[in-house]
Amino acid sequence: MRYKDASLTVSERVSDLLAHMTVEEKIGQMTQPFGWKTYHKKADGTIELDADFQEQVKKGGIGSLYGTLRADPWTEVTLENGLSPEQGARAVNEIQRFAMEQSRLGIPILFGEECSHGHMAIGATVFPVPLLIGSAWNVELYREMCRAVALETRSQGGAATYSPVLDVVRDPRWGRTEECFGEDPFMIGELAVAAVQGLQGERLDGEGSLIATLKHFVGYGASEGGRNAGPAHMGKRELHEVDLLPFRKGVEAGAKSIMPAYNEIDGVPCTSNAELLQQVLREEWGFDGFVITDCGAINMLAWGHDVAENGEDASAISLKAGIDMEMSGAMFAGHLHDALRSGLIEEADLDVAVGRILKAKFELGLFDRAYVDPAAAARIIGCPEHAELAREVARQGIILLKNEGAALPLSKAGSGKIAVIGPNADHIYNQLGDYTSPQPREKIVTLLDGIKAALGEEATDRVLYAPGCRIQGDSKEGFASALACAEQADVVVLALGGSSARDFGEGTIDLRTGASVVSDLAWSDMECGEGIDRTGLHLMGVQLTLAQEIHKLGKKLVVVYINGRPIVEPWIDEHADAILEAWYPGQEGGAALADILFGDVNPSGRLTISVPKHVGQLPVYYNGKRSRGKRYLEMDAKPRYPFGYGLSYTTFEYSELAVFPEVIATDGKAVVTVDVSNTGEVAGTEVVQLYISDKVSSITRPAKELKGFERVTLEPGETKTVSFIVGKEHLQMLDVNLKPFVEAGEFLMMIGRNAEDVISTSLHVRSEV
Repeated sequence: MRYKDASLTVSERVSDLLAHMTVEEKIGQMTQPFGWKTYHKKADGTIELDADFQEQVKKGGIGSLYGTLRADPWTEVTLENGLSPEQGARAVNEIQRFAMEQSRLGIPILFGEECSHGHMAIGATVFPVPLLIGSAWNVELYREMCRAVALETRSQGGAATYSPVLDVVRDPRWGRTEECFGEDPFMIGELAVAAVQGLQGERLDGEGSLIATLKHFVGYGASEGGRNAGPAHMGKRELHEVDLLPFRKGVEAGAKSIMPAYNEIDGVPCTSNAELLQQVLREEWGFDGFVITDCGAINMLAWGHDVAENGEDASAISLKAGIDMEMSGAMFAGHLHDALRSGLIEEADLDVAVGRILKAKFELGLFDRAYVDPAAAARIIGCPEHAELAREVARQGIILLKNEGAALPLSKAGSGKIAVIGPNADHIYNQLGDYTSPQPREKIVTLLDGIKAALGEEATDRVLYAPGCRIQGDSKEGFASALACAEQADVVVLALGGSSARDFGEGTIDLRTGASVVSDLAWSDMECGEGIDRTGLHLMGVQLTLAQEIHKLGKKLVVVYINGRPIVEPWIDEHADAILEAWYPGQEGGAALADILFGDVNPSGRLTISVPKHVGQLPVYYNGKRSRGKRYLEMDAKPRYPFGYGLSYTTFEYSELAVFPEVIATDGKAVVTVDVSNTGEVAGTEVVQLYISDKVSSITRPAKELKGFERVTLEPGETKTVSFIVGKEHLQMLDVNLKPFVEAGEFLMMIGRNAEDVISTSLHVRSEV
């Protein structure tokens, strides 16, 4: 058969293979059943294939498998019954071999895996969550991290991942805030490009490359009330200028897969939105990959959004709109045959979708290089180099929010006794975030572990520990021991925050989608993550009370937040001597925190999401319109900590801001320069941020928009000149037809350390120069 001839073009191979396929085989390619259900592990570490899976392969084939190596409470895969990196690679090889040898046409399976912040499989490196990655403001470092994630995943046979998440966060009460980079579309777009380049590599069929899936397309981060999958209320201008921007950048970078969001926009669910999936994505942007649904999304069209009468109708609507593959496959497998027979769809519709899927498989080299090397998987996955990379990402993304009286850094020799207290001081899963696999205790470095390691042998006499309380619940039974530790100490490091740690137990997992559900069981501390949205942003349980009781002792109080969304606690902002925001810092988070606490690393993380003074200020994102008002009755509308904010152990000064030329044409370019000086006594890294404001415009614009950033490392007394090139892509807006154009006028070039602390100069744009 000609499609097996590697010398032919991808297009020729796809066309030939399609011509040989039956309707059953085509529909099989469009489904993605749950991979962990296709086998079970035997006592000797090998696997036995499920009989139903074998029958499906022989009858018509299976195009893709989801989460074959995923390990978490939904899959019920644990450290005890899961597969090691080498065993996982062997298992994927066995599944793939059966599919290629026992199906009629020998079409390889596309293995799709979750990799939000590391492959969600036993043994893989657990990197910090995307909210921390964004806070590092380091595109190249993220590209390197994505390369490592791709190497680990592909070494076990995974060929597609469901990341990066490009949602623009508008309400941090949303439980999936931790999975996002922040609130700014420009920054998210830069990281989208890095993700595509890092994950997909130079060639899809190269070593360690896998398909990047941009999600959730689109408006998912702007849901009503911060409720997961709620309606998004926005006009087309905002949709195109804000939420679609990162996706367009990812598509331009070459992303090969898109996942529509669960939500609706202006009455149309994204899963059935032909305008987005066909007109915008393919016709305007030239996207040439395939579109895969989120789990259960087609089902929602009939039972949730109620835009389809039944499963057959929902399947037909989504296919016609531009869906190529269904995660889980239940609706497509169960209803596309009937939709074809009833005339709701035509076989040509199947051919279009299947052709896109087959194209991706040929581009990945799956037909010609279907199997992986288990020994390589054992060597690559969780290697020391990747652990060190995870530590470096955490170091760069942790944010110093307050440092009253130079409370930090602590002296390793002169800090006396240190009490490490709090529910997140030594809880491994509370620092890892959602979409994390089970972990052996020795692999995770908690805050307590990191502080002890930093002090070495002295830790035995100098470090005291007590959890004090849980994340949730009213129990104060741990207060006495915590206060006793604090009483003996010279410094208290108090680890508070949240948890996205999934729990085993009936009633805590949505068995259809794997999302967590709210539980009132006393042992469940999960207050963030998919499906866990909140009405407030305060600390839960008695954490604040614990902090207040410890503060009464008069000791130096350093608060470390480990959490998945901003925390609003004015009392702590006022009374703590120092505050570090660590988000969920990953497996090496405790080591990175210790590096910063003791001054081995100067903090350089900056907020990518505004932290309000009060939840009633929401939404409080920095790039709002000028007309949104300046205050409420009780307080002003400014955040407690603005976008881009973060402190250092040194100080920086900005001067000599200039733009050249000062006047350009609408299609011209200018260079904006500024001198940045380290005016302190230690080396440090500043994140220089460029914002642009269109002073007068025919269509209302945000008060300011981020259009560039650069990390600059300076020795004490050193000055560097930082330059940004500004062109039409930085100055343009959309006209009444949603087409980009640059309007003549005055633009403020604002450079500084955060969105509220800038110096500015003007650039004038003329229709003719």
